[in-house]
Amino acid sequence: MEDVAGKPAKKKVVAVVGGGLVGALNACYFAKRGFEVEVYESREDIRRAKIVRGRSINLALSHRGRQALKHVGMEEKIISKGIPMNARMIHSLSGKQSPIPYGKAGQYILSVDRANLNKELLTAAETYPNTKLNFDHKLLDWSPESGTMNFVRPDGTETEIKADLIVGCDGAFSAIRKQFLRRSRFNYSQTYIPHGYLELTMPPVRGEFVMKPNYLHIWPRNTFMMIALPNLDKTFTCTLFMPFEEFEKITTGDEVIEFFQKYFPDAIPLITADAIKRDYFRLPAQAMVSVKSSPYHIDDKCVLMGDAAHAVVPFYGQGMNAGFEDCIVFDEIMDQFNEDFSAVLPEYTRVRVPDDHAIADLAMYNYIEMRAHVNSKWFLFRKQIDNLLHFLFPRTIVPLYTMVTFTRTRYHEAVKRWHWQNKVINHGLFLCATGAVLGGSYLLIKNPPNISSISTEELWNRLLAFKTF
Repeated sequence: MEDVAGKPAKKKVVAVVGGGLVGALNACYFAKRGFEVEVYESREDIRRAKIVRGRSINLALSHRGRQALKHVGMEEKIISKGIPMNARMIHSLSGKQSPIPYGKAGQYILSVDRANLNKELLTAAETYPNTKLNFDHKLLDWSPESGTMNFVRPDGTETEIKADLIVGCDGAFSAIRKQFLRRSRFNYSQTYIPHGYLELTMPPVRGEFVMKPNYLHIWPRNTFMMIALPNLDKTFTCTLFMPFEEFEKITTGDEVIEFFQKYFPDAIPLITADAIKRDYFRLPAQAMVSVKSSPYHIDDKCVLMGDAAHAVVPFYGQGMNAGFEDCIVFDEIMDQFNEDFSAVLPEYTRVRVPDDHAIADLAMYNYIEMRAHVNSKWFLFRKQIDNLLHFLFPRTIVPLYTMVTFTRTRYHEAVKRWHWQNKVINHGLFLCATGAVLGGSYLLIKNPPNISSISTEELWNRLLAFKTF
């Protein structure tokens, strides 16, 4: 690109604040376009850290995330280090295991390690010569008018830098977003759910998995649940989701074992009693927050992505996937508007806000499905009906989970279609049931049973037996 004098135009500087998953991927996207990219992360370089701080809930990589990785040539490398999960495996109180497939044969989600994925993305970003990673840089403040940012280092020294575009990818408690909160007409909501989570490790036995590895294992117990995802080292990461008041009731090792004996008896020999006691009290239960905001941009200077814009609870496995999809949606809009930030940023807000709000609501709903609905015979029946109708009419009826997990159907459009499909299917089932009752009644009227030979006493006994049943 050249300016009017025929000299090469100076490359615009994009500052990505936050070196987590979405920040590192965004750095790849902007670097690929030729921008000068500066990544600022408040923590040390996790690739060199002895202890990686932060969340450790395993991640479920699905179609949206894979498409975003594919765009920067990272898909194959990441999926080679993931474990396919073809279905949910439901563990009943009795120990019975029942699989519920996620979709059609060949459809699966991938269990991936958060820390390893973050390291791979940072390394990928660093391969671009126009990208610089700056660790141990904590943001103090920034100006949306001038694009200047002030950072402080661990030794107390402060640094001021200026960028043409600031991309806030610094998580649910974003420092970048604080400036948005000072402005009028910025909508923001933050909701903590009353449940927390706690992680335990299920070790391998003789170097092998102790459960079937290609499943997301779920122990649904109506008001709480435990899940387990497989890891490459043949362990399972078990996550117990439960109301905080229930966590607080358990204060001793004996009490936690008694709790597991009552609700997760088949898990005790797999995790081992000693490990349960150790892991349960190692850290307090962690909180989960859902964040919604709008708009995602300030003028042509700053844009929010990932958890900084829309943190979601983890129950649909879409938090990372939605954040990665932010990157590819922004990139598509950059193509559409020829990299004109003044047009790209408002269009990104217009397109993305309804989708991110929709997945935030769906994630809340899916917690109820995972811990309670999967125990319901009606839920399992409807799941079979949905799958059958999808097989018969693949373009007309598409299960919600399939739309969200295995396509890039916009989240809010998937929700609209889901509501429409539910209405159609429920009306159809009602009509079928009504038809069956009317047909049965007609047959009884046309061909009444011969009960004259049945004594009154025998008829009364049959009625009593029916009532008991």
